[in-house]
Amino acid sequence: MNRYIQETDMLDYSDIYIQRLIQDKDWLELSDFDRIKAIYNYVRDEILFGYNIDDSIPASKVLSDGYGQCNTKGILFMALLRACNIPCRVHGFTIDKKLQKGAMTGLVYRSAPKNVLHSWVEIFFEDIWYELEAFILDNSYFSKLQQAHIDCVGAFCGYGVAVKDFQHPVIDFDRNNTYIQSEGINQDFGIYDCPDDFLKEHRQQMSVIKAFAYRNLGRHLMNRNVKKIRNSS
Repeated sequence: MNRYIQETDMLDYSDIYIQRLIQDKDWLELSDFDRIKAIYNYVRDEILFGYNIDDSIPASKVLSDGYGQCNTKGILFMALLRACNIPCRVHGFTIDKKLQKGAMTGLVYRSAPKNVLHSWVEIFFEDIWYELEAFILDNSYFSKLQQAHIDCVGAFCGYGVAVKDFQHPVIDFDRNNTYIQSEGINQDFGIYDCPDDFLKEHRQQMSVIKAFAYRNLGRHLMNRNVKKIRNSS
């Protein structure tokens, strides 16, 4: 298990602000179960759903941004878990861009690659590996989506969601797996000890021009759409 609690360049949990957060939250004073739940809920709901400048940013940068998506929120989640002695690893995938429609619109959506790099975090607790994905969307955003699509009682795909039961997804950790985008997975890259290894081997496939446009325009438009939904009445 030692390799699943090691610090890495991306999982930079020695960072002063990460350490201060852990101290302020008193996570090390909790039982392992309560510690996992508290960290999970923090990353899900206090680090808002949004699009960072790149997937390959360290946990300290995600914390500083205050927002993230599957890969970046996962990096912060893993760093906090490992700093609190909870073993974890990352499972890499791609998802169909259809589940991003709504968050992505217009030219941004049409220009996006069909297969979007994706990951979830797996934690080892009580001799079981749990698959945790539903930390990606903060509840304030997701609840507004549910309100806007109140008539949807089954599967839903869009706005960063791909689930079988839109009104009752399993998004809270209570010794169970949690999912929010898993129904959009179309390729499985397998399990990696850390995001550094995963993102060294797999990168989002975009041309230089499209990558520049995403970093400097596309993600800002996407973040504006997400914020508009979150703040809707």
